[in-house]
Amino acid sequence: MVAKKFQDPKGGLNTAGRKKFGVKAPVRKAKAGSKDFKRRVSFAARFSGIKGKMKDSKGRPSRLALALKRWGFRNQESARKFAQRNKKKK
Repeated sequence: MVAKKFQDPKGGLNTAGRKKFGVKAPVRKAKAGSKDFKRRVSFAARFSGIKGKMKDSKGRPSRLALALKRWGFRNQESARKFAQRNKKKK
């Protein structure tokens, strides 16, 4: 689990967290084939398989739900479909 000081309340990492871990901000829109598009496909593939609820015990969105929303996905199923549609065949 990432320390609270690196978490963005809206989901994902804040600026300090991205700087510490050396990652870029989430990508919502990117042209097919670009590096950002490949990052989005990779995120969707990883996070669609994570087990967890979309809401916590108090009815608030979970960190998983917030991260998916930040990347432009409604839920794990939409991320899974996006990844399957856009993953390169080996």
